[in-house]
Amino acid sequence: MDPSRPIDRQELKGMTDVITRRGPDDEGYFVDKNIGLGFRRLSIIDLHTGHQPLSNEDDSIWIVFNGEIYNYPELRKDLIKRGHVFKTKTDTETIVHLYEEYGVDCVSHLRGMFAFVIWDSRTDKLFCARDHFGIKPFFYYFDGQKFLFGSEIKSIVSDRSTDRTISMRALDNYLAFGCTPEDLSIYENIKKLKPAHTLELKIGQKPIIRQYWKKVYKPDYSKTEEEWCELIDHTLADSVKRQMVSDVPLGAFLSGGIDSSSVVALMAKQSEQPIKTFSIGFKEKAFNELPFAREMAKFYGTEHHEQIIEPESVSILPKLVGIYDEPFADSSAIPTYYVSKFAREHVTVALSGDGGDELFAGYHKYNKFKKFHAYNMMPDAFNRVFWGGIHHLMPIGMTGKGTTYYLSKPRQTSLAYHALWQFTDRAKLYRNNIWNDLREMPAEKEREKIFHRSNTEDFVFNMQQMDLHTFLVDDILTKVDRVSMYHSLEVRVPILDPKVADLSFSIPSNLKLKGTQKKYIFKKAMERHLPPPILSHRKQGFGVPLQLWFKKDLKEYIHDKLILTDGPLFNFVNRDFVAKIIKEHNRGQRNFNMRIWSLLFLDEWLMQNNF
Repeated sequence: MDPSRPIDRQELKGMTDVITRRGPDDEGYFVDKNIGLGFRRLSIIDLHTGHQPLSNEDDSIWIVFNGEIYNYPELRKDLIKRGHVFKTKTDTETIVHLYEEYGVDCVSHLRGMFAFVIWDSRTDKLFCARDHFGIKPFFYYFDGQKFLFGSEIKSIVSDRSTDRTISMRALDNYLAFGCTPEDLSIYENIKKLKPAHTLELKIGQKPIIRQYWKKVYKPDYSKTEEEWCELIDHTLADSVKRQMVSDVPLGAFLSGGIDSSSVVALMAKQSEQPIKTFSIGFKEKAFNELPFAREMAKFYGTEHHEQIIEPESVSILPKLVGIYDEPFADSSAIPTYYVSKFAREHVTVALSGDGGDELFAGYHKYNKFKKFHAYNMMPDAFNRVFWGGIHHLMPIGMTGKGTTYYLSKPRQTSLAYHALWQFTDRAKLYRNNIWNDLREMPAEKEREKIFHRSNTEDFVFNMQQMDLHTFLVDDILTKVDRVSMYHSLEVRVPILDPKVADLSFSIPSNLKLKGTQKKYIFKKAMERHLPPPILSHRKQGFGVPLQLWFKKDLKEYIHDKLILTDGPLFNFVNRDFVAKIIKEHNRGQRNFNMRIWSLLFLDEWLMQNNF
């Protein structure tokens, strides 16, 4: 936004060309002196007249928009009554007229997944927004003169003048938790707009960032379980129905778990045609949920498709690094890549069950940390010295070492320390000069702040809030967005509708985590829709049998990459400690498969980006 520097249209096109897979159907550009908007379109609604950038009636307001607005039909109807004139049938144009009518408050009217930028020539202002949970990504770079934005980092770094200094805070978050945090990227000066936030920018001024929606716990104790079940069923069914609107073929991911099965059930009950479902499995029985997916598909008569993943699938690591643009340690990106790839052979839109565990307390760790919080009644200072001392004395691999680590942390915020590489391990992993810079403000301290800014003392809700602000947006939604859009597949998330979320925040925590029963009230609400095997089988998640692959098929690969090769990874980490971790893993002393994967991914990312 340097007023003295006009936009180079070819540079703008270059920024969009690198994300062509996100939008292979159309491209468009708007240039006005020092303002340039570029867009790649995946056509979903109004296939023939939805060209972007798109403007209002007098071309004073322009928008580029990624996502879907699910309540746009009623918004459109109201705006027409207010005198607005539409030239398309797209949800995109609804945002333009909402902005005309309500200004920056337009976001409070939206139900959907979105990231958009509006150029308002009347006020010389850019207005940017990201959806409530961060389903759609928004990266930006601002150096005081130039403001760049994009759905992926690759668009921003395609401008060779962009500062590509590594963010050590983001790197520490990556090694601690497997991904970069919601407001940072691996590059120091490339940021993410947080979910439920807007950004306003005028020439010569700094960006103004505001939060427009908060996750607030307001438990309502007046309702019975039956009433809650009816509300959950009705609200989620409405969200699913809205998200089934599409002018292109539509289906669903089906893992065989509660959440995806619930979405498929509600889709089937609202569709006159069989739902297309897609599942991924493994030869390793402990990781294979295909029998449950088949059970669900048979129960509802879906048009079911499935695929088995083999160990050699790890050969896609270099491709995944290019897709994610920054280090990303969740190995379930591998099956997500493949399920997106073969789903796209049949559909352009898929619904998923993501968000259920965060909104309704479905993770195994919730029981563990709830017990830590409830039964460890000693003062934090005592726990730090007593349990911390025991933790340091216990050898690696000894049963209970992890428990002593968590017991040594502040009781209220112990979940903030649930890390891939724990603080004490990162102290050994990093080279000394790097750890000296990080040790006073490690990644865990940032997560503690999320607990402290909560509106409640309810520990279960605070655990949920931690995951909603971190694991959900930084890991789950990031994982799905990048690989699905790489295959030009749009993935919708009906459980993360704001109406469903606000309802969940009003349900008392003891109905979500009832005793040791995780996701109690959600399962009870879905009983009427799901066959008993789906409700009763143990949660597996979307894990990958890396432990078996690394010990057998990939043992030599790991040895070559992390022991024999003198790569850029060892400018950051201690080679001897890495070798020790791999040795202990191969002996069976500990399962370090996810740690090893995090190093493999970081090593490949550093090499691809010439660090």
